Amino acid sequence: MNATTGLDPALWLRRFRPAEQAARRLVCFPHAGGSASFYHPVAVAHSPGTDVVVLQYPARQDRRLEPAITDIDGYADAVAEVLATQPVKPTVYFGHSMGAAIAYEVALRLAGTPHAPASLVVSGRRAPGTTRDERVHERDDAGLLAELKRLNGTDSSLLDNDEILKMTLPSLRSDYRAIETYPTRPGRPVACPILSLVGDADPKATTEEAGRWREHTTAGFRLRTFPGGHFFLTTAAAEVNHELARELDALDF
Repeated sequence: MNATTGLDPALWLRRFRPAEQAARRLVCFPHAGGSASFYHPVAVAHSPGTDVVVLQYPARQDRRLEPAITDIDGYADAVAEVLATQPVKPTVYFGHSMGAAIAYEVALRLAGTPHAPASLVVSGRRAPGTTRDERVHERDDAGLLAELKRLNGTDSSLLDNDEILKMTLPSLRSDYRAIETYPTRPGRPVACPILSLVGDADPKATTEEAGRWREHTTAGFRLRTFPGGHFFLTTAAAEVNHELARELDALDF
């Protein structure tokens, strides 16, 4: 694991629509190469009734000069420490792709504490018990760009901007290394319910692989399939936000 430059919550946490007095919280965990700003629409959709907190990982945007984290355990250790500084309130974790793995690992680390999540929403990510031999992080820059285009996760116009690419590719490669070397560790369930979201044409996670998240909870499990590929959460934003609202509303009972 590469060390971060610090665990100041102000560096790690973004509140685009501050609602810290809200009775419940939604924590968003970005995908590989992703930044906090991608989840601005989620904050708009759920504030002010929910304290929406989005993680900003090192080595991107305003944190681009910080060293990257290159393994999921490193991410989870840091994020767990940061989230443990926040006021205790009922919380839902929402992680997409690599963010789903980080959210799950953070939930395990905070289990049995007042900061443990009440619900875990994993999106666009196969369950930890599944394996694939993926080595995108070993490709050259052209190979990384080809993967971005395949997943449609980045505006194609941005892929032609050399300055943006220079800032994006290092963190993207580090994140791919982190998620592609994430070890399979069966038998580590969380105590909160899990909602698994997946696109029916996602090349990174089949419906069957997403359904195996049921093996990683001792509480309830739901699987919701959407039309679309890996970034169905943008093409089906209203439906995804409906599912998040359903999880958040369950905290009020």
